[in-house]
Amino acid sequence: MLGLPPQVTACLFDLDGVLTQTALVHNAAWKQTFDTFLQAWSAQHGQAFVPFDSGADYHDYVDGRPRADGVRTFLASRQITLPEGTPDDGPDQQTVNGIGNRKNLLVLQKIKEGAVQVYDGSVDYLKAAKEAGLRRAVVSASANCKDVLEAAGIADLIEVRVDGVTAREQNLPGKPAPDTFLYAAAQLGLPPESCAVYEDAQAGVAAGRAGKFGIVVGVDRVGQTQALLDNGADIVVQDLAELLTR
Repeated sequence: MLGLPPQVTACLFDLDGVLTQTALVHNAAWKQTFDTFLQAWSAQHGQAFVPFDSGADYHDYVDGRPRADGVRTFLASRQITLPEGTPDDGPDQQTVNGIGNRKNLLVLQKIKEGAVQVYDGSVDYLKAAKEAGLRRAVVSASANCKDVLEAAGIADLIEVRVDGVTAREQNLPGKPAPDTFLYAAAQLGLPPESCAVYEDAQAGVAAGRAGKFGIVVGVDRVGQTQALLDNGADIVVQDLAELLTR
């Protein structure tokens, strides 16, 4: 059914890059945020400015991770260590949380400006999953997940939402740890082997594999099929609509 093994009765979807095109919004916000920081850091330390790479840096260090983890992981790749700060840090503070909050302000601004678009094939798949009686959850590192689902007009197709807010409240480690997906499966009352994971991020498919889910579907929007397979995807498609004919 819908390209899934017979034992799978639920779908756990990542949001950005799988259901909605907000991955592009996040990528642009990360680049603007990190480039501003790196320019100031380079000037302060007498180093050459090397901008954030929207390709390799985004997919290797940021995509799919909780906001603070993305900041920390990317800065570590540049041998930069900053104080953690607190979640209430202002966007101008040079802390892990401050940089993350600066990025989040940019994302919220873009959402309000109407930057959220869906992938039509994913919406068709969501509707088909509902009609087929499959359970449906979204599992996202984003704290803005609820706003994005509503802005995209697909909130009514989702039964369970596990996002950055949930992870903080439940003290769940983010992807590539499987805990947020496992929590979503538990909220649906199902074991991992009865659930399919749909992810476009390397960290996300790694989480799906670590959680021993029934199938991990990689969604390749940017030409990283082999990387998704290497990190744990069972199959890779370019659009979920491809699964409607399997």
